[in-house]
Amino acid sequence: MARKQTIYVCSACGGESLQWQGKCPHCEQWQTLSRLSVSGEYAAVQGPAAQMVSAAQQVEQVRFALHLDELDRVFGGGLCGGSVTLLGGEPGIGKSTLLLQVAAALAGEQAVLYASGEESAAQIAARARRLGLDTGQLQLINESSLEHVLALAAERKAALLVIDSIQTMQLAALDGGAGAPAQLRECTAALVRAAKSSGCAVIIVGHVTKDGSIAGPKLLEHLVDTVLYFDSDAGSRYRMLRATKNRFGPVNELGFFAMTETGLKEVRNPSAIFLSRGAQPAPGSLVMVVRDGGRPLLIEVQALVDRTRSMTPRRVAQGVDANRLSMLLAVLSRHAGLVLAEHDVFVNVVGGLQISETATDLPLLLALVSSLRNQPLDADMVAFGEVGLTGEVRPVAHGEERLRELRKQGYKRVILPQQNAPREAPAGLQLQPAASVAEALSAAFQSAD
Repeated sequence: MARKQTIYVCSACGGESLQWQGKCPHCEQWQTLSRLSVSGEYAAVQGPAAQMVSAAQQVEQVRFALHLDELDRVFGGGLCGGSVTLLGGEPGIGKSTLLLQVAAALAGEQAVLYASGEESAAQIAARARRLGLDTGQLQLINESSLEHVLALAAERKAALLVIDSIQTMQLAALDGGAGAPAQLRECTAALVRAAKSSGCAVIIVGHVTKDGSIAGPKLLEHLVDTVLYFDSDAGSRYRMLRATKNRFGPVNELGFFAMTETGLKEVRNPSAIFLSRGAQPAPGSLVMVVRDGGRPLLIEVQALVDRTRSMTPRRVAQGVDANRLSMLLAVLSRHAGLVLAEHDVFVNVVGGLQISETATDLPLLLALVSSLRNQPLDADMVAFGEVGLTGEVRPVAHGEERLRELRKQGYKRVILPQQNAPREAPAGLQLQPAASVAEALSAAFQSAD
């Protein structure tokens, strides 16, 4: 027997309720609940037979390159057939531009369908001409009916289907207009089913809300295989693409692109983005080597320590954890005799990245002391390492990989944890291991004198 159950879905937060109410019980917004009928099957049905894991492992996973190494890196080695990817980002950041570039590049090798509910085919063609893309084999459709899009993709046997965007698609069998939580969820579920059954890779564009999350129910991120976010500093031409979920590759992998007149170009040396330093060394500035994603990056950290002009000193941290900054100030006071209770402290990671790993402790501490003493550090010096509450400098992961990146970028001197120092220093690098904060300060400012 089958029966239909009626549930009510909130258009603001996507929460569900078994009965209609004037106010959503989840987000407490008024008049946001809309009806959704769901059928439930209670009779036994014939489903697919179980199989051994060893048999499933014999099925080769098909991947195809996207002709952009940075994008292939984020995906974990290329796009998997039958996968569903959700791409989010602010309006105008380059989502449609990137996907049009990818679709045009693959159209000569695979059948590609680009479905847009926001732009006409003429608008997409005009963008392709402006970017200088060869779209001779690319198939476009301007349609908001997902049934029609899936039928055309099946008819053309598309290897890649691009949906721009999911907020414009709707299923005729559901109540509510395009963009409603029920439509978003069921349209995404339909795309997942189609991708798994046909082997067609699907990339979905998703709009973001004011707080930066993808609009619609959070369930969208649980349904898809991969979630990518585009990010950028205001006014910057550089774009960062991060994988926050990936069932076919590493999570938090990061790709870098530059927006140009001919579209998005990959940045092969991303460290250069974050190292636009002045000609002369300045107090409070130091280069650190961190890992964001699967590779080391060289980033400049800046600190400004100034005597406070108010009753309460300010503590401002951009790009690093503010609680971590407070801990480092306490370590400086206890183990280095440098009390900053009467000083304002400002810290900034150049380039807009948010760094969460502990390898930033030591360079941040050295930059603070440099600003406090108004004494610049050597321009060719780099530091990395974790600082403990007892004043020790602790090792961090991937030390040898960080040293290789420093050597490749031409830096000469490194202050690092004693336990990260290799038995033999790499050629061209002068290593200064430190076991404590006192040793690190001595090494940094003895060389700066």
